[in-house]
Amino acid sequence: MKRDVYITGVGPVCGLGLGIDSVWPKLAAGEIAIAPVRAFDASRFGSSIAAELPEGFKVRDFVPKTYRKATKVMARDIEIAVAAADLAAKDAGLSTAAGGEEPSYDPARVGCHIGAGLIAADTDELTAALVKSQKDDGSFDIHHWGGEGMTNLTPLWLLKYLPNMLACHVTIVHDLQGPSNTITCAEASGGLSFGESLRVIQRGQADACFCGGAESNLNPMSFIRQVFTERLSKRNDDPANAVRPFDQSADGTVIGEGGGILVLESAETFEKRSGSNAYAKVLGFGASQSLNPASRSQKPAESGRGPMLAIKSALRDAGLEAGAIDAVIPFGCGHPEWDAADAAALKAVLGERIARVPVISTKAALGNCSAGAGALDLTIAAKALKEQALPKITNRDTPIDGMSATEPAKLEKLLVFTTGFGGQNTAAILERV
Repeated sequence: MKRDVYITGVGPVCGLGLGIDSVWPKLAAGEIAIAPVRAFDASRFGSSIAAELPEGFKVRDFVPKTYRKATKVMARDIEIAVAAADLAAKDAGLSTAAGGEEPSYDPARVGCHIGAGLIAADTDELTAALVKSQKDDGSFDIHHWGGEGMTNLTPLWLLKYLPNMLACHVTIVHDLQGPSNTITCAEASGGLSFGESLRVIQRGQADACFCGGAESNLNPMSFIRQVFTERLSKRNDDPANAVRPFDQSADGTVIGEGGGILVLESAETFEKRSGSNAYAKVLGFGASQSLNPASRSQKPAESGRGPMLAIKSALRDAGLEAGAIDAVIPFGCGHPEWDAADAAALKAVLGERIARVPVISTKAALGNCSAGAGALDLTIAAKALKEQALPKITNRDTPIDGMSATEPAKLEKLLVFTTGFGGQNTAAILERV
């Protein structure tokens, strides 16, 4: 028999703020974090806007004093995950090694699963090595790179950029000794990591888990990769209206940096610990793979079959019919092709109810946070159930067919799903506690 699992703490980190108490009121009010890129000169990239973290963000504020030296080998993605984990633990009222107190749980019974992306190396660090890797005519020489160039990199350089270092630092800071894993499946990474933690707890291999995802593409190397996907909006002169999920005028998405960590706990151990104040119960989870051979799955299938299968899998896992869903937080990135596939999936599952079920995308405000996107949406969904309210729909002035509902008659069960670049899909169903 599967154990019941609750979401007991959430730690969103995104352009609208750090922590759920900062992010939620701004989302509810319809604020938008998208603006011209500050991190570097992006004026020649075609798309030059993004949803960056608030100025003044410092990971040192989210780790014990004894661990601050280790922040020198944290890439931005790692910093986001570490901050989000600290916020989630505090939000859940957990005592961990980070606070130097008696832990709420046996560390061996707490797991950690965090989704990550392909972390790009800092361009200044690479430049210092590349200038020593030239032939006499100034062209690049791989032999010089191996012989002299790499010696200009710091000895611990690689530790800043390994995807598993997000979970590594979180487990060290909080002394999480249970099952741990890293999943790198583009936008689906956070949702898949959530599902992994859910299953680990349901199987009885852990009593609690930290899970989610984080990513920052706000460096030139990562940014150009996103430009090459041809999914980015060119509305550089109107950032606040650039991302228009499920709107007839949508022309693309925008890069966001951020993500979220959630604390999952088994119902019985959570009730022994505190007994109340959980955000939501996790009813079901599903995953699938989309196939579009013509584009090597770099574009979604128009039928939306992939996300539809993930949603149906989550409904079966929850023992529910589609009629039980009161609202949806989809991927909804603002690109016409991807939004159309998401809409097709929802229409296939919800049928004629699609016109009455609110579909709320966070990308209009927060951009696409890649590996952190699904986890960030899950933190927002959990808060929505607790507050019995939904974020404000923004930039949907002329909805595509079926995407016009704004308010649910009730808010008891919420569907969150993510369609990742490359074809992976995840879906989770949360219930109000």
